[in-house]
Amino acid sequence: MKAVWMGIAAASALLMVGTAQANADLAKSSGCMNCHTADKKLVGPALKDIAAKYKGDAGAVDKLAVKVQKGSQGVWGPVPMPPNAKVSDADAKKLVEWILSLK
Repeated sequence: MKAVWMGIAAASALLMVGTAQANADLAKSSGCMNCHTADKKLVGPALKDIAAKYKGDAGAVDKLAVKVQKGSQGVWGPVPMPPNAKVSDADAKKLVEWILSLK
């Protein structure tokens, strides 16, 4: 029985790693990583800083998904985030959920 639980835990860990990699790949292909990095400010804020700012905000996923698609200005400084209309609603939400999961 212990082996079964260890197998389930290992499979879950592999699935999470695969999902995280898929989301990182989506961020790269969507252009997010041209201006953002995971842990330090580039042109835009670090993704981990975004996660920290919106931690506990129940409406953050929907609010930030709109910003991914339509752009934003003034939240993190004077440099605007350009709109990224090619990102679908579903992908924008996936990206934001992944960003908010970063620590």
